[in-house]
Amino acid sequence: MKTTQPGILAPIPAVARYLTFALEPEAGPAPALRRFAKSVDTLQTVVGLGRSSVLALKREVRGLHDFPAGTARGLEIPATHGGLWCWLRGEDRGELVHRTRALEALLAPAYRLQSVIEAFRHGDGRDLTGYEDGTENPTGARAVAVATVASVGPGLDGSSFVAVQQWLHDFARFDGMTREEQDLSVGRRRDDNEELDDAPASAHVKRTAQESFAPEAFVLRRSMPWAEGSSAGLVFVAFGRSFEAFEAQLNRMTGLDDGVIDALFRFTRPVTGGYFWCPPVSGTQLDLRVLGLR
Repeated sequence: MKTTQPGILAPIPAVARYLTFALEPEAGPAPALRRFAKSVDTLQTVVGLGRSSVLALKREVRGLHDFPAGTARGLEIPATHGGLWCWLRGEDRGELVHRTRALEALLAPAYRLQSVIEAFRHGDGRDLTGYEDGTENPTGARAVAVATVASVGPGLDGSSFVAVQQWLHDFARFDGMTREEQDLSVGRRRDDNEELDDAPASAHVKRTAQESFAPEAFVLRRSMPWAEGSSAGLVFVAFGRSFEAFEAQLNRMTGLDDGVIDALFRFTRPVTGGYFWCPPVSGTQLDLRVLGLR
C-alpha cells in the first residue's frame, strides 16, 4: 500500500536502533510533530505515536490504547509507555548514532529521548538462541492485509498498529537445557526449522499458531536481536491492523486461555511493553491529518 510507511513491509536491515521518546509534562507536541513529520526520512525510519501524544493533541485514534500490563503464574508482563517510537533502519551503526542526534534536536523541547536499543540482524534472520524468527510471517498482499488499516478513510488507511517488547534472554538457563528440551520448548528443530508434531502443548509454536485462533491471529513480525554489555535478547515487534491478534497470542502465551504457559518463559522474559500507532505517509512525509496536523 502506497500510504504505508515503507520500512514496515521491507526486509529486516543489517543494523537498527529502537528509540522511545517521552512527552515532557505540559508540553504541547504539535510544533515538534509538524517539524518531525516533514523532516523524518520515512524510507529509513518507522515512526509510531503513543497514546500520550494523541491525547495531548486532544484527538483519538480508534484502536489505540495502552499496553496491557499483567501477571500470570510466575510471570510479569510489564507496560512501559512512550510518547513516540522510532525504528531506525540502516547498514552502518555510526550513521544511526547521528540520525538519533538529529531526531533529538528535531523533537526538542517537547520530547526527550527515554531509551535506545541497539539491534542487528543475526545470520539469516535468527534469534540469538539460534532459532529462525518469524517463520510463518505473511508475505506479499497477505502481509499488507495483516499489517495495515484499510477501507476506513484518508489519514487512517495505510496506517498500522505496532506492539513492541524487549525480551531479555537467560542464556545460562538456555544453555543448561538439552538440545531436545530447547527444540521442544520452541516447537521446531533448530537445525532445519522443521515443526515438531510431538511437541508439548506448551511449545511456543503451538501456543502462537496464528491459524489456530478464532478469528485467526496473524501479525507481521519484524523482530531483531539486541545486545548491551553482557545482556542480550530479542526486540519483538509485531505490526497489525489492530492489536487484537497480538493480544490473543499474548493471552495464550501467558496461560490466560487454558492455564498452559508458553515454554519460552523458561529462558526469556519481557522487560518492556508498548503500543504505538504508525501513521500513514503522503509521498515521503508522515500524514498526521487525523491528529489535526498538516
